[in-house]
Amino acid sequence: MSLISIVTPVKEGGAEYLGEAYESLASQTLPPGWEWEWVVQEDGRSGFLSSVLPRDDRISLGIGRQGGAAMARTMALGRVRGQLIRALDADDLLPSGALRRAIVTLVENPHISWCVSACLDLMPDGSLRPGPYDPPPGPLEDGVMLAGYQAARFPVVGTTMTAHTDLVNALGGWAAVPASEDVALLVLCEAVSQGWMLKEPGAIYRKHPRQSTAQPAHWDPDERAALEEVLMPRLDALRSLGWRWNPSPLTPHGEYWNG
Repeated sequence: MSLISIVTPVKEGGAEYLGEAYESLASQTLPPGWEWEWVVQEDGRSGFLSSVLPRDDRISLGIGRQGGAAMARTMALGRVRGQLIRALDADDLLPSGALRRAIVTLVENPHISWCVSACLDLMPDGSLRPGPYDPPPGPLEDGVMLAGYQAARFPVVGTTMTAHTDLVNALGGWAAVPASEDVALLVLCEAVSQGWMLKEPGAIYRKHPRQSTAQPAHWDPDERAALEEVLMPRLDALRSLGWRWNPSPLTPHGEYWNG
């Protein structure tokens, strides 16, 4: 049996929509031979998640010193058991078939290390709106994510990425930055491996006043500059190595093939 790991950081007071996130995950239909695990990490040590989440053996709970979403995600990475990994924010949802489409794409395209997808914004009135910069489906051109980042027109939502877990580990997990750690990881993955754009939406991004991207701190110019100061030297260092990460092929049932 093969496994895809879904990583979600949660801080105390931020679990209002967590039950809906779980329901969207529990309703996913995966290819034969695949299962999911939900690796949920509290950004803090209160332990409140044990009273919030349902009892499900597929859920792995963790706690740790409060340090923001990036640190919580990377701490959760230590408990990940799946060959594939993707993120899911505590207030977002997975559309029907999202995990199956990502798994099938990576199984059927063994040279692809990660895939992303379109994202639908869930507005307060319940309507869904597509993102404005979605690339065409299929293999992604080299540098398209970096170009979008530099133009302040990032093509996708970073949490739609499904990647080989070994690649995420090789790159050190999520960058230790105050915000946009998912963007940083995606740009780093692009620098060393080939990606794919899925045609169908892979996430439903809930718009509400308490979300992190709606807070002024998320757009603080000093913090945005700090992200670039962290990210660009890492990109330059990776390029100077001339290193490419290539996945081991997955069988239709997910196990790595060593033949």
